[in-house]
Amino acid sequence: QVQLVESGGGLVQPGGSLRIACTGSEFTLDYHGIGWFRQAPGKEREGVTCIGPTNADTYYADSVKGRFTITRDNAKNTVYLQMTSLKPEDTAVYYCAAAPDGVTLVPLSPQRMRVVCPEPDEFEYWGRGTQVTVSS
Repeated sequence: QVQLVESGGGLVQPGGSLRIACTGSEFTLDYHGIGWFRQAPGKEREGVTCIGPTNADTYYADSVKGRFTITRDNAKNTVYLQMTSLKPEDTAVYYCAAAPDGVTLVPLSPQRMRVVCPEPDEFEYWGRGTQVTVSS
């Protein structure tokens, strides 16, 4: 059965770090754009980050830029989200999702690309989520 499975969530103190993972089951992540979304109680789902074909092809929402890092390890069929300097407002259920058509790469210069993440409805596969709670 094709599915995405998130793992690694838990309770962490403010200022702490946590790494969550998204693994494909019966499903190869290599050629998909992978996104992380989060949803806190009473709030709308928020797109956090996405990654394209390589670890250089990434986008981050302003709310997590400089604190979160998304990477992919194709050998392990896994995408990671390393979260540092965590804040209570990062508390949410975190979901990973896979888009078959990947991300859009917009050239800014011969050496620079801007990554545009797929729209939520372009992600075909979704995991069930992992809870991240930031609290003292």
